[in-house]
This record gives sequence, C-alpha cells and structure tokens, in this order.
Amino acid sequence: MSDPLLRWRPEFPILERTTYLISNSLGAMPRSAAVRLQEYAQTWASKGVRAWNDAWWDMPLRAGDVIAPLIGADQGQVTMHPNITLMEAIVLSCFEAPGTRPGRTRVVCEGLNFPSVLYLLRKWTATHGKQLHLVPSNDGITVDTGRMVDAIDERTLLVPISHVLFRSAYIQDVRAIIEKAHSVGALVVLDAYQSVGTVPVDVKALGVDVLLGGVLKWLCGGPGGAFLYVRPDLASTLEPRLTGWLAHRRPFDFDPGEIEYADSAFRFLNGTPAIPALYAATEGARIIGQIGLEAIRLKSIRQTSMIVAEADRRGWMVRSPRESSRRAGTVTIDVPHAYDVAQELIERSILVDYRKGAGIRVAPHFYTSDEELSKALTEIGAILDDGSYRRHTGKTSVVT
Repeated sequence: MSDPLLRWRPEFPILERTTYLISNSLGAMPRSAAVRLQEYAQTWASKGVRAWNDAWWDMPLRAGDVIAPLIGADQGQVTMHPNITLMEAIVLSCFEAPGTRPGRTRVVCEGLNFPSVLYLLRKWTATHGKQLHLVPSNDGITVDTGRMVDAIDERTLLVPISHVLFRSAYIQDVRAIIEKAHSVGALVVLDAYQSVGTVPVDVKALGVDVLLGGVLKWLCGGPGGAFLYVRPDLASTLEPRLTGWLAHRRPFDFDPGEIEYADSAFRFLNGTPAIPALYAATEGARIIGQIGLEAIRLKSIRQTSMIVAEADRRGWMVRSPRESSRRAGTVTIDVPHAYDVAQELIERSILVDYRKGAGIRVAPHFYTSDEELSKALTEIGAILDDGSYRRHTGKTSVVT
C-alpha cells in the first residue's frame, strides 16, 4: 500500500542501513540536527560570550515554542530542561513551603510509573511529611482507571501520572483522572514523555495542570531536551524552591537577596541551560509538526495492530493493550529467551530493546515501512527456530 509518510525517510540517515524500531527509547536523528549542532559550534567559535545576547539567552523558551503547538499550548508557555526527573523535582519544590495547601498529605500515582520518578517521589514524600499512594496493576500492562480515580480524595495534593506506561504502551484515561482530581482540589502532573510525538495531546482540552515531556524519544530531538508546561493561571502562583538565577525577574542584577520570580515561564528555570542540546532538540519536532500528529497516530495504530496480529499468529505473548485506542506506539512481545533474542536482533541491525518483566519492545514510527516490520518479526521467529539467540546467553548489555 502507498504510505505518504515514508517520504520523510531520507531525513533520517540511520534508516539507510538499519531497521529502526526503538523510537520509544531514542528517536532517529534528523539530518538537520547535525546542521544545527554545527551551527552551535560555529556560533560559539565566532561569537564567544556575545552568543548569549545574539542567540542563546532565550533558547529555553524559543525551543519550547516549537514544542508548544504539539501539545496545544501557546507561545511562551513551555520551557526546556535537561530531563523529566529534574522537572518533577522543580514541580515538587513548589509545594514544600510550610502551610502550602494545608491538609493535603497524599501523592497518588500508578505503581507502573517510570522508576526514576518513583525514586524521587518516595524520597520527597518521606522527607516532606507526605504519603505516597501507589495504585497497583492487576496484569502488569494496565492500571484500572476506577482504582486510580477512587484513590484520589480531598487529602490528595498531587497526582503525578504517566500518560503512557513505558513498559506496555498502555494509554491511561487521563481525562477521567484529571476530572476527579480537580473535583477534590488536587493537581495533576502529566508525564507525556511516551505520548507526545505519536499520540495527540492537548493541554487545554484536557485541562491538565502540569505537563512534562521530552524530545529524546518520539520527537527525535536527542538527549538533554525535556519540556515543561504549567497551566498559566497556576504558573503565576507557584514559586519553585529548586530554582536559580535564570528564574529571577532581573537575573543580571545578581542580587544575593531573596529571589523575585520572573513573571514569565522563566520562573521555572534554574541554572545555566544546556545550550548544545537545545540546538538539536527542535528538529524532529519541526518535521512532526509538518506531518501532523493525527496522521502519525493513524499509521501507528495500523502498524502496531499488524505487530499484535503477527504475534498472535505465532503464539507469542503480547504485553501491550489489544484495544488500539488504549495502545500507544509500542508493542511489547514476550517470547522465550526474549533478552537474548533482542541482542541477536540488534546484531542484525534491527534495533529494538528489552525490558525485564515485559519483553521485547517494538516501536515503529512514521518513518517505518511495513516491510521492515515484517522483516523484524520474521527474524524473531528465525532466531528462535535456529537457536542463534544462544550466542548471547549470560551476556549483558548496559542499555538495550
């Protein structure tokens, strides 16, 4: 069948020699990202410190302005940061002052949240007089929306949840969760790292209080680029304790007294930003903005449905939702010797990854052809049949 989205394949050099099915972990690099990084080097080399005035100072907001349309936000409402964990910590720090939202002692989230976030939440709640309530999963794939909703009550301060669960690609019913949270006065912090770029998101339509995301994965922007949106009427009331000189209303006064927070989204910044990452961060997002998220989502549903159907035909266990409306861009397949099979696929330039307790994650994106998917699934079968996975038994890989 004709696939108009494949015309973007030449923009991603790695696709010339690799079957790239790992965009849920690291998106393929656009050619223009290399150009932008060279621009950074030339700017630093030629302008030196003058680059701050000419190009660098407001990059955390200018880069955010490229991301903003992809989440339904306005210009000036999105700031760029290094990673999700730091942004979560910035948000949490807004609720540390004595007397902040009295009587609200609970933080509620799903037990299948990303471990880095859970590490932070456990430490923060333990040291700030709060209780962390984790809503368990019955099947390791989904989290029951009813249980999430029931866990949120008048004692709840924050609900920091994942839009898409990283192990299974299950899409949570965030609208229902947000509605319940708001009905009892709680705030929702939505981690959209595994959704933005493959699942349409609209912060205004959802009424989300805070949204966190990153360009590393589906937005093909590389490491070091994460983004933070805070609902404007809420933003003006928050004063992060995890802060720094960029958040000051007059940063170049270098005033050593109490901080006066900027009136803009700069108030959520802290120290000097990682400028090189910001040069690369927006290039994939620009392409995705041109394609349109609705078109990407339709293709994603079609291709992930292909994977589920083929896995079923071969008798492999699928650890992702079968309902396409609840499945994001990844299908997790649990086959015998899954870790070793994944390593053999990688050696054959079919890039996937493995997650303990889940299986092999296969993640097509808008630049993936149907033929590549068929090849990857055929290779999994062949590896299991001929036993070539045994070459990797007992070996370990740092990342995949």
